[in-house]
Amino acid sequence: MTGTGYTSTLAEAAGERVDLIDTGRRDGPPLLITSGLGGAWFDWDPSVALLRDAHRVLIYDRPGLGLSPAGQAPPSLRRDVRIMAELAEDAGPPVTVLAHSMGAFAAEALARARPKLVDGMVLVDPSYEHAPRGRPRVAAVLHPLTRALAAVLDLTRLARLAGPAGRRVVLGFASDRDDTVPKGLVRDVYGRGTVLGTIVAEEFAYREMATDLAALRERRPFPPIPLVVLTALGDVRDTGGGREWSRGHRLLAAMSPRGRQVELPGARHMLQLDRPDAIADAVAEVLG
Repeated sequence: MTGTGYTSTLAEAAGERVDLIDTGRRDGPPLLITSGLGGAWFDWDPSVALLRDAHRVLIYDRPGLGLSPAGQAPPSLRRDVRIMAELAEDAGPPVTVLAHSMGAFAAEALARARPKLVDGMVLVDPSYEHAPRGRPRVAAVLHPLTRALAAVLDLTRLARLAGPAGRRVVLGFASDRDDTVPKGLVRDVYGRGTVLGTIVAEEFAYREMATDLAALRERRPFPPIPLVVLTALGDVRDTGGGREWSRGHRLLAAMSPRGRQVELPGARHMLQLDRPDAIADAVAEVLG
């Protein structure tokens, strides 16, 4: 499938099929990229433009997102780590992982559970929960319902209206950049009921993933790999919230003795769109 200048394939990983972009310099150091909640591969276009000449760049859409088929299993930390691990193995490990927002949960878990697969990491305005609490686990129970919701949204064609409109609203809050993705491509992705149903499913799974990651932190150390945590503060609405967000990222950077946090005061959450230069600099630091 051709998107914004790349050709993608469906890759088999952990019993799932995921849409995978494999671009850049084939003999370059491999970068494995995962998006945040509701993200798609094309959100990384400005960053990939700065990375592909020197690196092999692999971007995948989690099951149900982007152009990936609906997931067979519900979203979970275990599932997402297994997918990432198999893609890393296929790429020829070790890889440098770039993860945005909620994608940071699985990236950190991969480094802890399978440290030989990862030689560096860039966390792009990552999600962080200071004290996640165990709650009734509903993601697996609700998985059939979110798939039914996806089917209804497709049958009624509501997805074609709600999905692209929702993306515009989200980007209005999370980015200073106008959407440069062709409208037809946005409609092909966010007009899928599967994508909207998956976003709902990942919302339900978010706390469960944070709780599972907290438990993993108690069992497995983070490897002493180069780590850069990029912190966007431009869309944090109050000073106290900004301090709390930055403190969480400071704790993430401290996971590794080779970790560093970079604060970007004027930048908003979609750094891969707005500050590709910062991401390219972080990759150069991690691989340097």
